[in-house]
Order: sequence, then C-alpha cells, then structure tokens
Amino acid sequence: MTPEQAAARLFKKERQRIEGEIAVAEYEQRARAEREKTARLRALRLAHEAKLEAKLARKTSAVKSAASKTKAAKTGV
Repeated sequence: MTPEQAAARLFKKERQRIEGEIAVAEYEQRARAEREKTARLRALRLAHEAKLEAKLARKTSAVKSAASKTKAAKTGV
C-alpha cells in the first residue's frame, strides 16, 4: 500500500466517523423533538378532556337540579 492509499483510507475512515456522529446527533434531535411534540399534544388532549368532563358535570348537575325542582313542585314541598 502506498502512502497515498493509506492517507486516502484514513481520510475515508475519518469522514465516515464524522458523518456517523452527525447522523447520531440528527437522530437524537429528531427523537427529542418528537417527545416534546407528543408531550405537548398529550397535555392539550388532557386539558380538552377535562374541559369536556367539567361541561358534562355541569349539565348533569343542572339536570338533577331541574328534576328535583320539578319533583318538589309536583309534591308541593
């Protein structure tokens, strides 16, 4: 192997190492962004579900209140 071939081989290995480090960094960055997005969407979903549950609870209590008023009016209490 000539010195030029050895240098070319070392250069190629170094370039592959650097490209590998870049690829790992990009992968980790995308994974971090995906986790952050998932957490944000989960928080939005939970907030929306809580809002719907609160709305349902208000409707349920309003229906119960109206029913008890109607029953009281019918019984004369």
